[in-house]
Amino acid sequence: MIKCIAIDDEPLALKQIASYVKKTPFLELTNSFESPIEAISYVQNHTVDLVFVDINMPDLNGLDFVKALDNPPKIIFTTAYSEYALEGFKVDAMDYLLKPIDYATFLKASNKAKKWFDLQNSKPEQLNSNEDFLFIKSEYKIVRVKLNDIKYIEGMREYVRIHLINDKPIMTLLSMKAVEQQLPDKNFMRVHRSYIVNLNKISTIERNRIVFDKVYIPISEQHKEKFHQFIDKNFLS
Repeated sequence: MIKCIAIDDEPLALKQIASYVKKTPFLELTNSFESPIEAISYVQNHTVDLVFVDINMPDLNGLDFVKALDNPPKIIFTTAYSEYALEGFKVDAMDYLLKPIDYATFLKASNKAKKWFDLQNSKPEQLNSNEDFLFIKSEYKIVRVKLNDIKYIEGMREYVRIHLINDKPIMTLLSMKAVEQQLPDKNFMRVHRSYIVNLNKISTIERNRIVFDKVYIPISEQHKEKFHQFIDKNFLS
């Protein structure tokens, strides 16, 4: 089951989304909110896979709601204003539903989400690793990658890009979570929802960013404490 919540300041619109979720077998509505501010706390403290959220709301709009989350769930926007579509996809929205929403349109977007989650759940067989190397499926090939050759890993929606020391990056259809679970945590650390770094390859840290050549990798608030503990443990003073 895909655990989801709905956010809309219009009670009737919220009720409609709830009714659509109820008749969709693979969705489970765990909560609904008229205020996105209240929803932030819920998302941070509960398992939420998917959010149906209106864009045009007072106090905090749907776009800013997503930006306020360090590691947001998958998002499907609902709105009466088509001009918000481009902005919605800039924050990695899975889909965009224009009000009034009929069930067929809702189901199409939900099926898209289900396909994505099904893909993620099938990932473990695509990545096998030990302490020295891992095998990755990339472009119809299986590639052996030495862990010591990895500088950092970048999340890109449904894909990850593995940046190497002396070779071009490797793209593979994996989630950041699947990759993180397979890497040894003594050498690799998640520092941002979109980045995992090889701790052994860090040479420069500047203004709370890790510098690899001309690439600046931000350290998010969610991961800052753990990263600073690593720095303090190895700091010469």
